[in-house]
Amino acid sequence: MKVKMILKRPVASEKAVLEMEKNVVYFIVDKNARKDEIKDEFEEIYGVKVEKVNTILTFKGEKKAMVRLSDKYKAEDIATKLGIV
Repeated sequence: MKVKMILKRPVASEKAVLEMEKNVVYFIVDKNARKDEIKDEFEEIYGVKVEKVNTILTFKGEKKAMVRLSDKYKAEDIATKLGIV
């Protein structure tokens, strides 16, 4: 499967870092991306299993995805790869 670059950048806010304890990673994604596309791309890029994806539109007009990882994986590991933590 070809990656479409739906994931734009990680969110490194204080709330996003605290949510990592709940195994959730926040990303700004393409505005037209569907949840299944976000899940597929995230799994392919980071080699993890995604349990659930929630999305919300921010006040800036961006789409933010909250990606919950399977219990077998740690959100802190993803954050370390990205240089957030």
